[in-house]
Amino acid sequence: AAEGSSYNKFLEIYNPTCATISLDGYAFPNTSNAPTTVGVYEYWNTFPEGASIAPGDVYVIADDRADASILAEADHLMNFLSNGDDGFALVKGTEESYEIIDWIGNWDARPSNGWDVAGVTAATKDHTLVRKPQIIKGNTDWTASAGTSEEDSEWIVYDIDTWDYVGSHTFEDRSEEHTSELQSPCNLVC
Repeated sequence: AAEGSSYNKFLEIYNPTCATISLDGYAFPNTSNAPTTVGVYEYWNTFPEGASIAPGDVYVIADDRADASILAEADHLMNFLSNGDDGFALVKGTEESYEIIDWIGNWDARPSNGWDVAGVTAATKDHTLVRKPQIIKGNTDWTASAGTSEEDSEWIVYDIDTWDYVGSHTFEDRSEEHTSELQSPCNLVC
């Protein structure tokens, strides 16, 4: 995920499985600033019909006014991405009944500027967050995912406008260790 200068914002979902994953039945709902109802999304965002992620590939959601290098990797355009203080979830299900797969932020409250990640204050604003290569699936606990230091966080925090990682993801293959998990279509990483 990146929250960069101007409109240079994107979210990226990684498929670590050996199968193409259809995004039909998945969504990425969010809140805008402080949630109207604590713990509840405000906007239900769906993927285009027929959208999918190939094995080992990523799906990029970018602001439609982003830099050309980001747009070149984009699979989906949306001009309401976060300014660092809006919680997004990756979910499977319907608006009325869904399972949370992963988070960037949460729907509990608006942080002052952004959520702290890996010991970096307000890291979800003016930074790029990349999941560590050894993280094999999403985390339904944003606080645990964000961590409090470089060691216990699931994320690497880069400076603003670091786009080197858009369009791909380095993944540490641990398939022998997690064969059953890697076969699950729910192991999307945001």
